[in-house]
Amino acid sequence: MHKTTLKSYFPILSWAGEYNRDVLFSDLLAALIVTIMLIPQSLAYALLAGLPPQMGLYASMLPLVAYGIFGTSRTLSVGPVAVVSLMTASAIGHIASTGSVSYIEAALLLAFLSGVFLLGMGLLRMGFLANFLSHPVIAGFITASGIIIACSQLKYILGINADGENLFALLHSLSASVANTNFYTVAVGLPTLIFLFWVRSGLKPLLVRTGLSDKAATMLAKTGPVLGIIATSYAAYYFDLGSKGVVLVGEVPTGLPSFQMPKLGHDAWRELMLSAVFISIIGFVESVSVGHTLAAKRRQRIVPNQELIGLGAANIAASFSGGYPVTGGFARSVVNFDAGAVTPAAGMFTAVGIAAAAMYFTPYLAYLPKATLAGTIIVAVLSLVDFSILKKSWGYARSDFIAVVTTLVVTLIMGVETGVACGVFASLALHLYKTSVPHMAVVGEVPGTEHYRNINRHKVITHSNILSLRIDESLYFANAGFIEDKVYELVDACPDIQHVILMCTAVNEIDLSALEVLESINLRLKDSGITLHLSEVKGPVMDVLAHTEFIKHLSGQVFLSHHLGVQNIVAANAKQKPSTTPSWDI
Repeated sequence: MHKTTLKSYFPILSWAGEYNRDVLFSDLLAALIVTIMLIPQSLAYALLAGLPPQMGLYASMLPLVAYGIFGTSRTLSVGPVAVVSLMTASAIGHIASTGSVSYIEAALLLAFLSGVFLLGMGLLRMGFLANFLSHPVIAGFITASGIIIACSQLKYILGINADGENLFALLHSLSASVANTNFYTVAVGLPTLIFLFWVRSGLKPLLVRTGLSDKAATMLAKTGPVLGIIATSYAAYYFDLGSKGVVLVGEVPTGLPSFQMPKLGHDAWRELMLSAVFISIIGFVESVSVGHTLAAKRRQRIVPNQELIGLGAANIAASFSGGYPVTGGFARSVVNFDAGAVTPAAGMFTAVGIAAAAMYFTPYLAYLPKATLAGTIIVAVLSLVDFSILKKSWGYARSDFIAVVTTLVVTLIMGVETGVACGVFASLALHLYKTSVPHMAVVGEVPGTEHYRNINRHKVITHSNILSLRIDESLYFANAGFIEDKVYELVDACPDIQHVILMCTAVNEIDLSALEVLESINLRLKDSGITLHLSEVKGPVMDVLAHTEFIKHLSGQVFLSHHLGVQNIVAANAKQKPSTTPSWDI
């Protein structure tokens, strides 16, 4: 295999050879900071997914190593994230009871299926499929998911039992159980929540006033959740809060995960397959978005198709090492970037740090209140909620607004998988609608130039016997009938027309259905004594048309430029010498 090809599939080869002591120091420092941040996050997101806390740690070990080998982003940090954790819980919740062996087996299988799907897409160079999820759909989905996640964690803050896959089911369950609120739990959860909110905005200025640099203060402020964990764990131990109804994490197994194949014969693998597809696509879009943003800041680049392979490898690694579906996380990737990570080795060192925590520090997690982890999740996900997209999309494009609202409302009412499916459907339906009624403009010559513009927007020169019609869309089955009707409508409105020139500047493709419509237009106009011409047909489109009967039977010509076409027709009507090079040489 050629060296360049080998590097394209194993990006580690492109940076490992340049590794030196300075880069090592930068990566180790970034890994230390991210490890401190990732430990509470991993525990919290495992709780959100309905899994034992150690699985959050396991999902933050081997997947980081796998991504470091196959991924192309130098600073992306892979691991459990809020939205994917929620989707995991939603996918498995109706298959097995939370915490059961079958539930855990399903989570491992879900990671494996997601990894295989991502890997397959990467090898087949199918990264373009993620483009079907538009930004408005993603924004609406993440906002709705953030609201659902935050509401789902209130039960831990209040110390009550509640469940539900959508917002209304959650609110109904919470309201039915609120009378059973445990005030000892509230005494732990509410102050933790307030403290964590304050940490996000208030701790950094305080640290800066003590003399710390802006960068150092930013990094230390990210460790706020660790302080919350230490304080509430000590309080739970000292005041024996467990005996007072405060739910604690309990004993967490010490040591590294055992490596084993996920149970491929799980009874629910068919049900999990569709969920794996949704999780894969959402995770890939989120990861690539973060990767592109961070890479651009250092004038680097990522390769989306190779990212699919990297994320696929990370998820397969998670499934073999006791984890669950993972992707690139925004918050910790930004911390990794700001902390000075230079290469993916920072992620590998982070995996070592998480492994050390799993081996030596898990006994200290036994007294950790779940209310603390719930507070960590609520603060993290509420930063994802962005209602400004509603105003922005309403002011820019109503179709985008419809896509946002559809995704947002359906996700809140019916759950995450149905929400994202409806969002994709809404985006595709709106795209088909917009392209099925393309913008078409009658154009005329801008005086003193060879440019042609819309007669309703500019003062232009027109000819009563020539209809110059610009089509601002490719011609295909969905809009062919609309274009045909529009041509006839304009021709019928102008009885003096002898020539119709279709200006094809924006036409990138003409499919067979549209070609048949063009043939029909040509014959009908010819029978009416009107000549049909084309102008400014793009090369690839012309290559296709040149081998069809349409060109042979076209009543007019195919002009290289619209201006030459109009000049040629005007000159012919005046019985003057036509302009030179008036048409394509076919």
